Amino acid sequence: MALEEYKRKRRFESTPEPAPKVAAKRGNRFVVQKHRASRLHYDFRLEMDGVLKSWAVPRGPSLDPADKRLAMMVEDHPVSYFDFEGTIPEGNYGAGTVMVWDVGTWQALSPQLVEGKYVKASDAEAAAMLAKGDLKFRLSGTRVKGDFALVHIKSRRDGSKGNEWLLIKKKDDEVVEGFDAEQYETSVLTKRTMSEIGGDEGSAEWTSSRPATRGKLKAPWLAAALARVEKKKADSEGKGKTPGGRATATVKKIPRGRKPVAKETSKTAPLPRKQTASTKKKRPAGDSNDAPAGEEGPRSSPSAGFRRPDQLPNQRRNEFPGTKRALMPKVVHPMLAITVESAFDDPKWLFEIKWDGYRAVLFVENGAVRLVSRNQIDLTAKFPELKDLALQIDARQAVLDGEIVALDEQGLPSFSLLQQRTGFRPGKPRVVSRSEVGVVYYAFDLIHLDGHDLHRVTLEQRKQALRGILKEGNLLRFSDHYPEHGVRLLEGARGQGLEGIVAKKLGSIYEEARSTEWRKIKITHTVDCVVGGYTEPQGSRQYFGSLVLGQYDKSGKLIHVGQAGTGFDQKLLKQIYGELAKIPAARSPFEGLVDALGTVHFVKPRLVAEIKFAEWTHETAEGRAKLRAPVFLRMRPDKDPAECALVEKRAKDHRPGSA
Repeated sequence: MALEEYKRKRRFESTPEPAPKVAAKRGNRFVVQKHRASRLHYDFRLEMDGVLKSWAVPRGPSLDPADKRLAMMVEDHPVSYFDFEGTIPEGNYGAGTVMVWDVGTWQALSPQLVEGKYVKASDAEAAAMLAKGDLKFRLSGTRVKGDFALVHIKSRRDGSKGNEWLLIKKKDDEVVEGFDAEQYETSVLTKRTMSEIGGDEGSAEWTSSRPATRGKLKAPWLAAALARVEKKKADSEGKGKTPGGRATATVKKIPRGRKPVAKETSKTAPLPRKQTASTKKKRPAGDSNDAPAGEEGPRSSPSAGFRRPDQLPNQRRNEFPGTKRALMPKVVHPMLAITVESAFDDPKWLFEIKWDGYRAVLFVENGAVRLVSRNQIDLTAKFPELKDLALQIDARQAVLDGEIVALDEQGLPSFSLLQQRTGFRPGKPRVVSRSEVGVVYYAFDLIHLDGHDLHRVTLEQRKQALRGILKEGNLLRFSDHYPEHGVRLLEGARGQGLEGIVAKKLGSIYEEARSTEWRKIKITHTVDCVVGGYTEPQGSRQYFGSLVLGQYDKSGKLIHVGQAGTGFDQKLLKQIYGELAKIPAARSPFEGLVDALGTVHFVKPRLVAEIKFAEWTHETAEGRAKLRAPVFLRMRPDKDPAECALVEKRAKDHRPGSA
């Protein structure tokens, strides 16, 4: 199908873009849409064969024949995309603001000249010219007019997809020397500017229970959660003065739309971003959808903590304490954290979200990218959309530490989605991976930069240097950090069902080992489940292998939610088996099939178990959502099985504790 690629790249439940439908009528319109995604560019589209043939033009079309504009051919778009104008929310492919910059009609021109002039071409001639890579046409628009050619070129760029074309203006009466597309700042349809479209509630924009971000705030869900924690704490402590006149402590709230960043604790100047001819020159954008999407947000202000690279002193990297000249390493073993039980507050530490994904060291060298897991497995081929991350990193050579994460519809990390992406299911046969599940790389450390080893540079200086070289987008994010208040961050993370947080000591160096100067604090989620059966024990284990668990839906049907096979000692196994043996059932108490490992012996649904787990997995074609990493805690004789109610899990509810 002509729109299969368009469909594959989008989740239409979370983007306002029109659904993929080939138009029955063949038209001859064209549209130019100004698109502020990871880079500002213009999408040039010709209506042809029931779809919009599309090219991303980084600098926009020109009426000057001297300008040969690079145009990257992208996937066909539906004809209904013609007048799309609005905001594609962050977390979606091509996230950013879209303006209809010009519209009009087009006419293919025959390659056969008549009396020295181009004449109208037939549909067959137009299709043949496009296939050959030399399409000549005439535009009749508001801003772009006259004769043009789209010429397919052979790129010398490594890793080229063969989608490079040139958009060239022919010499005619519509020539405008020195033409600049940026002189036109408003939509030809609504007369609005990009900023007005981006902030206009009337624009096309997908809405849900979460606010859609436009690159200005990477985690609004976390900011909101932290604000709720602050309010709850402030309310419990009291504000202002007590009735007796004694002043009470108040908690400083996080301003809406801003996330706190670590205070600078070192008097040493941070690493500057090296300004070279290549970094000063504007890079041409590629495919609007191939290129990592998401409008770049503003850097934190100097008063808020980390400073922008252009505000840093002009200091060379090799003058920075701890740096040394070194070849780029080929192997890096990531620094690991120890596990501690409780969160803490300490001004000597900063705190980060613990991203529930695949730890990966990112090697960038001369535009090539390599992703390597903590146990030295090359992950590059598994996540092909991340191969262009080098375009968003201002360095010839760099080694970054971070996490490959799959985000759900709310922009929250989901390990179950990541498993669906890779097709890996622990303890079960590997299944076909779901390529439509997108990923993002969260970078949180910098180990090597342009011939300089940063292992012995302090944590805050490494993170400052990292932030300075990143151009964030939909596929690359800087993992923010929070100073001093670990307890507050943990509560905010708990409110969103996240895995936990990581504490890192200020001034610490990067050790390729497990270190006490990095500490992870995990969050425990529990839920009460009905025991509907048990599996046969394996190996040397006695009595039973795991408890088969369920919860009741609104119609009173017992739904299978997983099985817990850990958390038992020998005494518990014997004790629980004694209870199970008293209530055997001739048939399954569950609605539908039970996806369990091994033979299941069903019991009457009379027992309740409290289960610790990591998260609710996302529902797949195999059935409902399940508990991930369930662990038995205790039996609950005080609980009625009917109380174990299943919360119907829409996409946004696939979070721990939602049941």
